[in-house]
Amino acid sequence: MQSRVQAQVPVLYVVDADAARRFYECFGYSEIRADGDGDSRWSYLQCGELTLLLTAVTPRLVTVELPLLIYLYVEDIEATVARLTEAGCPVERAGYPEHAPGGECRVVDPDGNVVLFGQRQAVPEQDRVQRTGMQARFSLIREAAEAVSRRGGAPARCQIGGPRGESCAEPAEVKLADSWGDTVWGCLAHADETLLNARGAFLASEDGQGLGRYLRNRQARPQYEVQT
Repeated sequence: MQSRVQAQVPVLYVVDADAARRFYECFGYSEIRADGDGDSRWSYLQCGELTLLLTAVTPRLVTVELPLLIYLYVEDIEATVARLTEAGCPVERAGYPEHAPGGECRVVDPDGNVVLFGQRQAVPEQDRVQRTGMQARFSLIREAAEAVSRRGGAPARCQIGGPRGESCAEPAEVKLADSWGDTVWGCLAHADETLLNARGAFLASEDGQGLGRYLRNRQARPQYEVQT
C-alpha cells in the first residue's frame, strides 16, 4: 500500500518571528507553540486545520524574492481587510476574479513577501467595492490589451515568461516599458506581475497619442509667434 502524506506545514523564513506572527494573526492564525533563543527562533501557528511555521535564524538566510509567496482564502474578506488596515498593513484590492468572486486583495508581510487573499463566496454586484487604486490599474491593463488586439502588431507569444525562466505560451497582449527605454511584450498575467514587482515599469502605448505628439502640438505656431 502506498504511503500518503497526512499533513503539510508551510515554512516561512522571517527576520522577526514576533512581527511575522502578529501579521498572520490578522488572517486568523494563532500561536500554538514557540521556542528557541539566540540565533534561532520559531513560532508554530494554526488556523483550524491549517498550520504555518515561522522560522527566524541569524544570520538571515538569503531567500529568493518571489512575485507571490502564498495565497489564502478567507471567510470574510472585508473583516480581514479591516484587521490588516488596523494593524498598519496597506491592502490593495485586486478585483473579483473567477476564482475569488467575493473579492481578492494583495498585501505584503513584514519580510516583504507578497500575500494574496480572496473570498470564494460571491458578493452581489451592488455590494462590490468601487474600482480604485489597484483595480483601476487592472482595468487600464485590460483596456491596453483590447487596444492592441484591435490594432495588431504584437508578437505571437509572451516575452516575459515565468520566474524561473520558463517560457510562456500565452499570446502577448500588452507592451511594457521603463524610463531606461527597455520594452517587453507580455500576456495579461505576466504583465500584471511585472507591473507589481518591477519598479518603474509602465504600460507603453503605441496609439499615436504619446509624449512626442503632445510636445509637437506645443510647438510655436505662426499666429502665436512674438512680433518683433
